[in-house]
Amino acid sequence: MAMTEAAEKAEYNAFLAVCPSRRLLDRISDKWVVLILCALGGDEAGESPAPRAMRYSELSRLLVGVSQKMLTQTLRALERDGLLTRTAIPTVPVTVTYELTELGLSLHHLARVLRQWAQTHMDQVLANREKHDAQTS
Repeated sequence: MAMTEAAEKAEYNAFLAVCPSRRLLDRISDKWVVLILCALGGDEAGESPAPRAMRYSELSRLLVGVSQKMLTQTLRALERDGLLTRTAIPTVPVTVTYELTELGLSLHHLARVLRQWAQTHMDQVLANREKHDAQTS
């Protein structure tokens, strides 16, 4: 049985429609996932990010435009995948914090680079869009 599992893992290929890694790629390429990973990784604080636990309300305020439903669904999915932990502290009202796991932290490093690339190259992308649209009109 262990040999079969090892063989199956070695055969993950996201180019195949049936590969489960496709669903994972779909999840982690979502803008809210990238921004949540960056927030929990401490990227909003400056150049030297330090991962930290954040409350739901902190995440909600930081991620301008995310709906309560989308934030809740995304956090639950990331918890299910083992990328973050949810800790409920029995206070009145209950305090809930979210924090990256080691697995989540390893993905955070990639998400951070992706976010930085998007921010750095946005002017060039906008100029290319404008040029393309002018040529096709």
